[in-house]
Amino acid sequence: MAFRKMPPPAAVPDSPEKLIRELPRRKIPDVLPHQGEVMRTYAGLPTNTADVALQLPTGSGKTLVGLLIAEWLKRKNRERVVYLCPTIQLVNQVAEQAEEKYGLTVTAFTGGKKNYSPADKASYNNATHVAVTTYSSVFNSNPFFESPDVLILDDAHAAENYVASMWSVRVEKSKESHDSLHTALRAVLKKHISARDFVRISGGEEGPVDWSWADKLPTPVFATIHDDIAEVMDAHAEAAKLNFEWAAIKDRLHACHLYLSTQDILIRPLIPPTWTHEPFAKARQRIYMSATLGASGDLERLTGRRAIKRVEIPKGWDRQGVGRRFFIFPGMSLTEDESLKLRHELMRRAGRSLVLVPSGNAASKFAESVQEDLKFKTFDAEAIELSKKPFVTMDKAVAIVANRYDGIDFPDAECRLLFIEGLPRAVNTQERFLMSRMGANVLFNERVQTRVLQAIGRCTRSLNDFSAVVVTGAELPEYLTDIKRQRYFHPELQAEIAFGVEQSEGNPLESIVENFGMFVDNGPEWEEVNQQIVSKRASASQDAFPGLSDLCGAVVQEVRYQESLWQGDFEAAMEGAQQVLGGLNASELQGYRALWHYLAGSAAWLGSKAIKSDALQSKARMHYASAKGAARGIPWLIALASYQADPSTSEDDVSALMAQLEQVESVIASLGTMHDGTFARREKEILDGLASKDSVPFEHAQKLLGELLGFEVGKVERDASPDPWWIAGNRCLVFEDHSGADPASALDATKARQTASHPNWIKAHVESSQGAQVLAVLVSPVSTAREGAVPHLGQFAMWPLAEYRRWAERALATVREVRTKFVEPGDLEWRALAAKAFQENNLAAARLYDFLARRIAAGLLTQVK
Repeated sequence: MAFRKMPPPAAVPDSPEKLIRELPRRKIPDVLPHQGEVMRTYAGLPTNTADVALQLPTGSGKTLVGLLIAEWLKRKNRERVVYLCPTIQLVNQVAEQAEEKYGLTVTAFTGGKKNYSPADKASYNNATHVAVTTYSSVFNSNPFFESPDVLILDDAHAAENYVASMWSVRVEKSKESHDSLHTALRAVLKKHISARDFVRISGGEEGPVDWSWADKLPTPVFATIHDDIAEVMDAHAEAAKLNFEWAAIKDRLHACHLYLSTQDILIRPLIPPTWTHEPFAKARQRIYMSATLGASGDLERLTGRRAIKRVEIPKGWDRQGVGRRFFIFPGMSLTEDESLKLRHELMRRAGRSLVLVPSGNAASKFAESVQEDLKFKTFDAEAIELSKKPFVTMDKAVAIVANRYDGIDFPDAECRLLFIEGLPRAVNTQERFLMSRMGANVLFNERVQTRVLQAIGRCTRSLNDFSAVVVTGAELPEYLTDIKRQRYFHPELQAEIAFGVEQSEGNPLESIVENFGMFVDNGPEWEEVNQQIVSKRASASQDAFPGLSDLCGAVVQEVRYQESLWQGDFEAAMEGAQQVLGGLNASELQGYRALWHYLAGSAAWLGSKAIKSDALQSKARMHYASAKGAARGIPWLIALASYQADPSTSEDDVSALMAQLEQVESVIASLGTMHDGTFARREKEILDGLASKDSVPFEHAQKLLGELLGFEVGKVERDASPDPWWIAGNRCLVFEDHSGADPASALDATKARQTASHPNWIKAHVESSQGAQVLAVLVSPVSTAREGAVPHLGQFAMWPLAEYRRWAERALATVREVRTKFVEPGDLEWRALAAKAFQENNLAAARLYDFLARRIAAGLLTQVK
């Protein structure tokens, strides 16, 4: 057999975009001007630029740019280049595009490294092929890609979970393999969290308010149970298949935080310590491909890098977007039944459609209705993981994808109809805590906006592409149509949304369907209407989010803080946090300032315990006090009171009110603020129920009212059980409803004895009432009591029915009023406004409790024979 002849070295052009002309199998004539501009700018950077971010909007050909740069570096420098994608589906999609569209040969690596073929391994190690693989193939404890020269991170803005997962122990309550571990961790945590929160993490609460709840164990508390956590994790990690993640952080718990939610217990550092992972840290260069680079330093926080050189979006893309979207907001004019009819009619007319939903449960309901009413074939994410061809080759099909808002592309005629339900805000418990509990929404403005842009752009992938986007649910329609937020959107998107709102408001189902038909026909009628969008775009301008320069300036010190903390240098970590604080001056960043005061205090506290330093202990107290003072609307910070120099109990009730308002935020968000319909129906249900003499609707309405006011509410039908109870902070009101009584009748001994016994029942049966002050409250129209009832009248409060109804009407009016000012959960300005209104109208738990405690039945009911 003859020896193989080595081909002569090929000449390599001076810029990646010129490579396209040397690819004879390509299906495109050349790169687009903006793609060429980005690649030329990249090629002109110094070769020692370690971190580079390239901004290319969704649908502007980001994949081609990344692949050409990868091929150019491989040929020019004979470097091992790894192109990273978030999912296996995207790996296959990129490899397919490279081969069939661009005429490039790459090697896709999916699955475990033991399954990689020798030929594929050799093609990467010898730098003959670019490797395309998932983030998890590099971010794991034993990767095949041990020493890449260049990493290209596609969809870098969506990579946070994939990068951080290596240092994140996430114990999921619903995962069978995690069940024993979750139970054991709950046992460790029980005495360190409130009874209410223990019920939440144990599975006792599954309502919409509880689903969005997140909490964090304060660092001083977490530090006291490090050993207990370690013992539990050591025993269970392997069975739970978390042994690699646990090994990465078990000796660094001092640099991590423990978060709680109804879905999981999460232990992770604030910023992923990527500098400790050699395959990432020692690469010559890391290239981040993103639809938006942002100006807040978010990419640095996501990837644990101090500074990333940005190659900005080419000129002109600041005004023109990619493709055309026709937004439809069914909730602006249609009932739920009509919206369902609209969905099926549009699906029928479109043939193929894509549905993005926030959960597997929602996906199942969508699939069931489609299969039952339309008889269309449905595809889930797994079904299109290897290839989307089975879906796009069918005339009648619906792809329904849960909890994935990015990376699934359906360009051109592959799909002209997209349904999106839910807002892709927080994607992990740390994010949810920082947004909703710490009032740090400003930090995530760019991140959330990018996720939304990714979601709405799934079916518009080129300049001449077009797709209808049907937006449903509570949060996402409000996010897109909020005029206060729209000014931060791209001018094209502002114009498209404004047009969609005009066409959706008050429009009947038949008209919406007719408009959709004209849009997908893309004929002269639509061409004329489209000019309205173009005109609106011309007059729109995009504002920058508040506080961006401060956030960008602080990120270097934020990463240094995490580096020092990871090494156990607590004093340096504290100093790093203090330097972060020195740059956070914008008024919109008060929640973020409070967070960094807390982090500085925690670093000082850990240092004081490590080296027995009174000076650091004093610093810890000072920063904890400053954290509470920086943002008084954050009730979570009250947990730090015992670590302050002068803890005050006078603020407990204020903190409880803020916690109550956190729950109000969740309820308002779940009811929606885009229009009054859902809230008005809830309001009517409460008013009608409270006006009834029938106990069933009255008690149901009372329960709904308590929920709307931010209380934990409950009602069960058991022997001697009370009527609804309301709990907030350390106050519990337990009701005995007597609304059907004759006003002329007298309270008898049985009813009085029953009411007086309710606090004992609550303490025995409602775990979240433990440690709370419990007050029984009789709601009744009676004004007298029989002699046998008198001995019990000193044990409960009396709330005359007519007075209670007037108070309830005032309460609903107050919530209605503050709702008009509501934007999103975690808004500290809104909390301050709402707190004032709740205090003034006796809606705050402490105020209401004190008001009723002064109305003991013995002083209000007259004794009769």
